[in-house]
Amino acid sequence: MHDYDLLVVGSANADLVIGVERRPAAGETVLGSDLAVHPGGKGANQAVAAARLGARTALLARVGEDGYGRLLLESQRDAGVDTAGVLVGGAPTGVALITVDPSGDNSIVVSPGANARLTPADVRAAADLLASARVVSLQLEIPLETVATVAEAVRTGTAGEGAQGVGPRLVLNPSPPAALPAEVLAACDPLVVNEHEARFLLGDDPAGREEAPDAWAAALLARGPRSVVVTLGAAGALVADRDRTVLVPSLPVKAVDTTGAGDAFTGALAWRLGVGDDLETAVRFAVRVGAAAVTRDGAQESFPTAEEVAAR
Repeated sequence: MHDYDLLVVGSANADLVIGVERRPAAGETVLGSDLAVHPGGKGANQAVAAARLGARTALLARVGEDGYGRLLLESQRDAGVDTAGVLVGGAPTGVALITVDPSGDNSIVVSPGANARLTPADVRAAADLLASARVVSLQLEIPLETVATVAEAVRTGTAGEGAQGVGPRLVLNPSPPAALPAEVLAACDPLVVNEHEARFLLGDDPAGREEAPDAWAAALLARGPRSVVVTLGAAGALVADRDRTVLVPSLPVKAVDTTGAGDAFTGALAWRLGVGDDLETAVRFAVRVGAAAVTRDGAQESFPTAEEVAAR
């Protein structure tokens, strides 16, 4: 019996946002709007997105023993996420300093803080938590060695017996993009990438220079993941495995703010895989969730409930 449909292992940040008429040049000071503080971080966002849809969700992360850490814990609990795996202390909570101009362009500086202190030892200590989840979702805002430890536990079955018979299913969004070891890629089912992430991972591969998502997916599959999902914004998403490639169109919506839409998509996808959907069916649902998320401002506050998705 699994306690969770989804365990998210990843980052939790406080987003500090200031609106400016124009972003400052080197050595320049400009006045901005009142400071707005929002809960964020790709891991925390995915956990909230899934829980708001009704998933039994847990988060393994690290925050500081400070006000931002308390904000993040409260936002997770308010959404229904189990925070028993959230570790406190070791460094200040991760912070993203964001300036946004009237056109919506932004500049961001991230201090990883406690996120950088989520270690392989923390993962090994949470073995029971990993074993209790049907799906584990990862991103790259925590140390790569920690990501690799989670992938190894899933790939070898040391995380316990899950939906695949040998361990939880692993969903990985390589954001921000970084070179991934072969053993990490081999554990992914699926690897979820946007265009930028796909091209980065492909490097000098000729497929990365093409304007063809199906070519990116095929080239990425050749590197070891069991399946690949390429998100295409308003065009939907491409689903690929060893047997077939399918384009899943998005819903026509008026986009207001795309912040966090990728996290909403991935959280929804991981949840639906955890409750037994096949990959294409899970992606069709996740595309609807992502489309709903862009119709409202913000990240976590824009994530829809299952009832809101069904109404579209």
